[in-house]
Amino acid sequence: MKDGFITVAAVTPHLRVADVAYNTEQTLASIREAYQVGAQFIILPELGLTGYTCADLFWQETLLDAAQQALRDLIDKTSDLETCICVGLPVVVQQKLYNCAAVFSAGRLLGLVPKQAVPNYNEFYEARHFTAGPQEVSSIAFAGAQQVPFGTRQLFSVVSNPDVCLAVELCEDLWIAQPPSTQAALAGATLIANLSASPEVVGKSAYRRLLVTSQSARLAAGYVYASAGWEESTTDLVFGGHNLICENGALLAQTQPFGAHIAIAQIDIERLVADRRRVSTFTTQVDPRSQGFVTTTFDLALADVTLTRYVDPHPFVPSSGEKRQQRCEEIFEIQAHGLAKRLMHTGSQRVVVGLSGGLDSTLALLVCARAFDLLDLDHEGILAVTMPGFGTTERTHTNACELSQAVGSSLLEVSIVDAVRQHFADIGHDENIHDVTYENAQARERTQVLMDIANRESALVVGTGDLSELALGWATYNGDHMSMYAPNASVPKTLVRHLVDYVADVCESEELSAVLLDIVATPVSPELLPASADGSIAQKTEEVVGPYELHDFFLYYVLRYGFIPAKIYRLACHAFCSSSGASRAGSSACVAARGAVVAKGQAFTHTAYDKTTILHWLRVFYKRFFQQQFKRSCLPDGPKVGSVAVSPRGDLRIPSDAVAELWLKQLDELGAE
Repeated sequence: MKDGFITVAAVTPHLRVADVAYNTEQTLASIREAYQVGAQFIILPELGLTGYTCADLFWQETLLDAAQQALRDLIDKTSDLETCICVGLPVVVQQKLYNCAAVFSAGRLLGLVPKQAVPNYNEFYEARHFTAGPQEVSSIAFAGAQQVPFGTRQLFSVVSNPDVCLAVELCEDLWIAQPPSTQAALAGATLIANLSASPEVVGKSAYRRLLVTSQSARLAAGYVYASAGWEESTTDLVFGGHNLICENGALLAQTQPFGAHIAIAQIDIERLVADRRRVSTFTTQVDPRSQGFVTTTFDLALADVTLTRYVDPHPFVPSSGEKRQQRCEEIFEIQAHGLAKRLMHTGSQRVVVGLSGGLDSTLALLVCARAFDLLDLDHEGILAVTMPGFGTTERTHTNACELSQAVGSSLLEVSIVDAVRQHFADIGHDENIHDVTYENAQARERTQVLMDIANRESALVVGTGDLSELALGWATYNGDHMSMYAPNASVPKTLVRHLVDYVADVCESEELSAVLLDIVATPVSPELLPASADGSIAQKTEEVVGPYELHDFFLYYVLRYGFIPAKIYRLACHAFCSSSGASRAGSSACVAARGAVVAKGQAFTHTAYDKTTILHWLRVFYKRFFQQQFKRSCLPDGPKVGSVAVSPRGDLRIPSDAVAELWLKQLDELGAE
């Protein structure tokens, strides 16, 4: 469970209805199979030791006694396994029959959790045999153990990591208005097991999947759902063995109905705990006993889980093509409506945007165009200003001009060369010294030009800077750092590239598409240093501050979950230390010469990095992130579009003078290892 990862499995063994000996044998085989692939929690179906469809056979003492003995045998035969197991069986308590989940680990029966919602409608008639389980927990003797907790309000917590806390419900419990898992999560459960026997009808698998994923999201929990398979009785029903594993609304693994019998995945408990800690309305009980919960503790070894779960190298970018259009449309709508509202409020019908021919200013111009469409304003009211300087290349200048023409905006060119040279003369700076003064003087001159033109035109200056630049402080203070509205402020660089590529893919103008694709293929650069001898871009941002796809990855896990540096490093190595990463749109690895543009909708693959490189840039990230907070403390307004943002009025409120020593020390220790 290092770094909070636990491996869980939902398993559907082979089964013969009422053949307890056979079912026990198959259950044991399935447990050992799951254990061999690293499962630390193994969940099996409802009434799996007898079969769910035994019907009136549940009144037979022979069946009930055999089930109890089977559980005792399973506990004994798995005592050597470092795992927690949940199996289903009928249990008699005080002359009443209960549909129960038995929870056991390392030869110890930890508890019996009865089903609370006993259905008696349509094809279900469980109330004919079973009684609804009591919430209050009492102790009973069962399967050779004398003091076994019995009742629905039970938690099972790992001694060495109390955040790993299991609660159990059974099938119908999930389908009711107030599932028992809701109160269990509020009492501290981070992992929910559901032992189920859910028959298949048309459309039910999709609804079941939605139900499980939604409950895991609502509870900010892991949810493991194990269902009975097709070898149950088919007198009137057919069962499909649809097993699901979800984490906070994400489907990690599933078996298709009538498909494979085991689903296995790794759940990140620390990620769940981080979400609960952040959301102030998720109010867990300080003492679960106040709500009637009884906690049974047990231990599992803190094994260093070998990560097998997919870690997305581009967490900000839509993960599949089918989600691409919807996600991009949502982002554009948020950006455009935010800008449109600001224009309405100020009474402005014109905007000024600095157009460099790079990604950020391109996205800003596209947002302006959509905002003007929302307000029925002519695109000529968008004044795109290109401001060639010492490092401007023909490629970016040409793209800026062609982009303005394709969008239909007005275009103004103002060279900053003479003004900056005069400024150098005024302050006594040697133009041949290409230091930070040389670079920032150009950035501030451009901002002054934009602001003054905006005053003249009664317009708003629309900023172009993105989230990645703000996180790294890669912006000139009171230069490109400042604007009157910043629509890109919460859009990371990897997503900016993706959005521009998306417009190139869906727009109906071949002229616009061609220029957008070349902009996507252009190296990221502020173009503040002179071009190379061949006229190409000499100053490439990612060679200075590091690859944006790495920094965006770091940013996501630092701000979204607050993970420690060691865990972020581990995740990054898992995501990037292989050249076989998933094919994605929007990678910073896509760089081409003019003319060698990518095709519409072409996917980019992420770059592979070695561990030393990842550690180096992670250190750079932390140093810059802390050192540059003063720039983020005075940002202009801009819309939040995702779960990570750095607005000082919203998502990120940290002091400008905080130091990074704690975080850097941990990175030093990683380097020493």
